[in-house]
Amino acid sequence: MQIEELRWFATLCETEHMGRAATELGLSQPGLSRALARIEDELGAPLFDRRGRVLTLNRFGRTFLEHAERILAEDEAGRRAVAELASPQTGIVALAFLYTVGNWLVPRLLLSFRAAYPNVRFHLVQGGNSANLRALERGEVDLVITSPRPQDPGLAWRALRTERLYLAVPADHRLAQRKRVRVEEAAPGPFIATPQGTGLRESTEQLWQQAGVEPRIAFESDDVPALRGLVAVGLGVAVLPRSRTYDGRIDDSAERWIRYIPISGPNASRVLGLTWREDRWASPAVTAFRDAVAALAPELP
Repeated sequence: MQIEELRWFATLCETEHMGRAATELGLSQPGLSRALARIEDELGAPLFDRRGRVLTLNRFGRTFLEHAERILAEDEAGRRAVAELASPQTGIVALAFLYTVGNWLVPRLLLSFRAAYPNVRFHLVQGGNSANLRALERGEVDLVITSPRPQDPGLAWRALRTERLYLAVPADHRLAQRKRVRVEEAAPGPFIATPQGTGLRESTEQLWQQAGVEPRIAFESDDVPALRGLVAVGLGVAVLPRSRTYDGRIDDSAERWIRYIPISGPNASRVLGLTWREDRWASPAVTAFRDAVAALAPELP
């Protein structure tokens, strides 16, 4: 039995007349009569008492109508829900992002986008680079803000901005007054770092490897503000981007306790980008957000 046949049945119940129902539905009377016969054959009971073309719903029909109306209501609700999700004005965008951009880049992007699309909703996931990419692979999110660029050829990538990396040291550290520093000058450490599987850790390990550093790691955490706090009290040094406020400006409120020294050499920066699966359908809301982010990227501080 098809959903369309249930709609025909519900219309017959309203009109209780084969001719009027056929006209309302845009069907021929014989075609509608045959459809009713198929439904009754499938159910094994007559649904109407017939007097010519006039139909009177019987107790079998009333019972079936209760269930048919629930099915039709669920079908309509499902269609409305899908239409809402697929709308560029009222859809949902599932976005995963790195811990280090949750306090400034994500609010900046959402603030700009919601000015044009105030009714689009967001499902936000904050996590490490590897975990976010796994969520994208499983279809749990539509887009990921990631760094470095993923190597999977099935993933599309759009660069957003290049972010300089610094050696963060306590204010009284022996390197604190330097204008520039090489990573190996901070060895043997100790270092404080984000865990393996995070984008910042991948960038940091690149710097260690190029400098020939075997790091002594005192503490690992994906809570970057906690890392900054531990640097401030002298537990170690860390490779970090500068802290920013929600609008992208440098947050220098911790400069009294921490010094950020530019790192010399190649790869002393990381590129933040937007990633998605090219082989997966994107809703109009997701496409609109993706395009808006690309347009905003040149303006990011």
